[in-house]
Amino acid sequence: MKINEQRQGAVTVLTPEGAVTEPDVPALKQKLMETLAVSLGRFVLDLSAVPFVDSTALETMLDVTEEMGKSGQVLRLCAANKTVREVLELTDLATQFDHFEDANTAVRSFL
Repeated sequence: MKINEQRQGAVTVLTPEGAVTEPDVPALKQKLMETLAVSLGRFVLDLSAVPFVDSTALETMLDVTEEMGKSGQVLRLCAANKTVREVLELTDLATQFDHFEDANTAVRSFL
């Protein structure tokens, strides 16, 4: 899995490419935690290129948002497709994250 990183002002946008499943989770978690440390939580996880996430990916996203919660922040997700949104809803995890239609809207939410 490739994870693209783009800066929009003071906000980092991370965009994984492909399904996020158990073999990819360690790399994703490492990238999210590194970005959290250097960006002070000013980052967005853009799911526009992710067709599917499995339970280990969900657990990692939840771990990151819990870590962010220690400083009063929440993981911001954007551009999740219907399948990913349904998985979040069915697992009752949707409310654990802030959701945005696209990366630009998510980035503007920091203003």
